[in-house]
Amino acid sequence: MRPVYAISGGVSKFAKARPDKTFQAVVKEAYDYAIQDLGLDFATFTHLVDGSVASYFSDHFARQLMAGIMAQDYLGLCPKPGHRVEGGGATGGICFQEAWKSVASGLMDICVAYGFETMSHVETWKGNEFIALASDVSFDYPVGGFYSGYYAMMVTRHMKEFGTTVEQMAAVSVKNHLNAYHNPYAQKRNRYTIADVRNAPMVAWPLTRLDICVMSDGAAATILVSEEGLRKLEAAGAHIARPLVRVTGIGRGTDAMRMADRPHVDYDDFMQNYATEQERSSDDTRAYYRRLWDHGTRYPGVHSFRAGRTAGNLAYKQAGITDPLHQLDFVELHDAYTSSEIQTYEDMGLCRYGEGGPFAASGKAFMPGIDYGLDLSDAPECAVNPSGGLIACGHPVGATGLMQAVFAIWQLQGSIGKHFGDDTLQVKHAHRGAIHSHAGTGTYVTISVLENEVSHG
Repeated sequence: MRPVYAISGGVSKFAKARPDKTFQAVVKEAYDYAIQDLGLDFATFTHLVDGSVASYFSDHFARQLMAGIMAQDYLGLCPKPGHRVEGGGATGGICFQEAWKSVASGLMDICVAYGFETMSHVETWKGNEFIALASDVSFDYPVGGFYSGYYAMMVTRHMKEFGTTVEQMAAVSVKNHLNAYHNPYAQKRNRYTIADVRNAPMVAWPLTRLDICVMSDGAAATILVSEEGLRKLEAAGAHIARPLVRVTGIGRGTDAMRMADRPHVDYDDFMQNYATEQERSSDDTRAYYRRLWDHGTRYPGVHSFRAGRTAGNLAYKQAGITDPLHQLDFVELHDAYTSSEIQTYEDMGLCRYGEGGPFAASGKAFMPGIDYGLDLSDAPECAVNPSGGLIACGHPVGATGLMQAVFAIWQLQGSIGKHFGDDTLQVKHAHRGAIHSHAGTGTYVTISVLENEVSHG
C-alpha cells in the first residue's frame, strides 16, 4: 500500500434545513471550499482529479435514486470513475476509507470523498421511520424499535453494570455543546448546564432531548492523494498546507444487526481477541477484567460494541499505537447519544470497559482553556469531539464521517483558527488524531488514524 495524504477538505454549514440549495449545490459548497483552500481554480482541479466516492445514507431523504451520479455530474466529474457507499451512520467513515483504498492501491492519485444528507425533505416522524429501517425489518422494526429506545436500553444496562450516572452523560452534552459554541459550522451553538440537560424533555429514559443528536442538512468533502498526486497538484500551482497529514491507520468492524444475536465471549477470549495491547500488558487491568467477568459481566452484552473495539485494534496496529489516551491528541467520534460517546471511550481504549462514566466527567476528554462551568477532577489529556460532535455540530448522516475527517485535517494542519475565524478549538501541538463512525447499534464501525509529519513532542 502506498502512503496516502489527506490534504484538504470543506464543510457546508450544518443546519436543520437548507431550503436555499439542492443537495447537489450543498455538496458543491463543501467541494469548492476544499479546492479553493488549495489555491486552485475549479477547472484545473477537475482536470487533475482521478475520481470520487460518494456518501449518503438514504435515497428517501434526497427523494432521488442515483443521487450520487447527479452530484458527480454537478461537480463536473463525469465521466471519471465514481461510486456510492452506504453503511448507516458509518456511511461517511466508510466513504473516507474507500477513497483511501483507491489511492493506497494505486488506482488513483487524487480522489475526492464527498458526502451529504438533506434530512429536512421529510417530516421528523418520517425521518425517524427511515432511520429505523436500518434495524432488522423482519424483527426489530415491526415491534416499534427505534434507535433512541435501543440506546436507552443499552445505557440502562451500562448504568446497572458499572454505576454510570445521568450526570456523567450530561457532562458529555455540556462539553460538546460548548465546543460547538466556537464552531461556525455547527448546527447547535449553545451553552448548557448539567441541569439544563437533565430538565430537557425526556425522549427515552434516561435520554433527554439534549442527550441526542438531531436531523440535519449538510455536506462535507475531503481530498486524498498519493505522493504522485502531491507532485501533480503542486506542479499545477496548488499550495498544499504543511505539515502534511497522512492517513496511518485504517480499521473497520462489523456485528450482527440484532443485538440478541451477538454472542458473549468468555474472559480468555476477550483478552486474546479484543483487549488492547495496553490492556493485555497490564497486570492490574487483567485482574480488573477478571473481577468483572467473575461478577457476571458479559462481553459485548448490550453495553459494548465489539465492532468498535475490532476497528480500533486494527487501526492502532497499523498506526503503531499502543496507548490511545496518551498517543492520540484528539478524537472526533460518533456521539449520536451522550451514552454512545461514553461507550465509545471504552471501545476505543481511552479507558477500560466500565470506566466510561467517570472518564466522561473527569475532564480528560475536555478542551483546555474553555470554562465549561463544571468541577473537573483531571486536566485534559485527549480532546474528544472538539468540533462539538454529532450532538451539537449536527448529523447529516452521509456527511458526518467526512466532517470529522475535515476537522481532523484542519487540527493537524494547525489551521482551525484560519477556517473557524477563532483558534479556541485548536488542539495545541496536535500530532495524531482519530475519527470514528458508527452505524446503528454497532453494526458497522470505522476508525481512521491521521497524523502530521511533525515529530511528537
